[in-house]
Amino acid sequence: MLIGLGQFLAFLGTAVAVTVSPGPDNLMVLSVGMSRGRRQGMAFGLGCALGCLSHTILATLGVSALIAASPLAFMILKVCGGLYLIWLGVSALRSRGGARVDGAAVPDESLARLFGKGLFANSINPKVVLFFLSFLPQFVIVANGHVSWQTAQLGLIFTAQGCVLFGLLGYFSGAIGKWINVNPRAGLWLDRIAGTIFVGLGLRLIIAR
Repeated sequence: MLIGLGQFLAFLGTAVAVTVSPGPDNLMVLSVGMSRGRRQGMAFGLGCALGCLSHTILATLGVSALIAASPLAFMILKVCGGLYLIWLGVSALRSRGGARVDGAAVPDESLARLFGKGLFANSINPKVVLFFLSFLPQFVIVANGHVSWQTAQLGLIFTAQGCVLFGLLGYFSGAIGKWINVNPRAGLWLDRIAGTIFVGLGLRLIIAR
């Protein structure tokens, strides 16, 4: 059973806004691309994006286990996740921007090594694990059944759009990095957009229990 079109579009739009908001992963992709070249930036970015697959597996197993154990436990996870998203949103809204991309020259590394570094860095990041456990359940419709399959699809969608956007970031890293450095308020407005989305998701969840 595939997720519904409305469910897909709502999740995809939110995932894109989250991915393009300035953060350690995309700023690192831009930095690698600026300092080593677009192919290197794309390799590192694809590694970061595909690292989300490990978090997708953990989220799928975790959510499924909670549903099997207790619907109440799943609701508690969603509420706690909602509060976590609100906290992320408020932090983003309070951000003063000022994100910059470091394009300093560094030693060359192979594409495979850069891909592996991005994959490893994302896969072991506990903050990304927590984010996935908080974010994906917000878009799961329990009444539709197949909760584990819904969660897996959402994780795959997030990974796919991450591959596309991080690949584009790596390819256009020079121009985008220079634009961010020249226009620091751009990062501020991206933070505002992502923050508003996070707060809205969290409030919707808590109010609509």
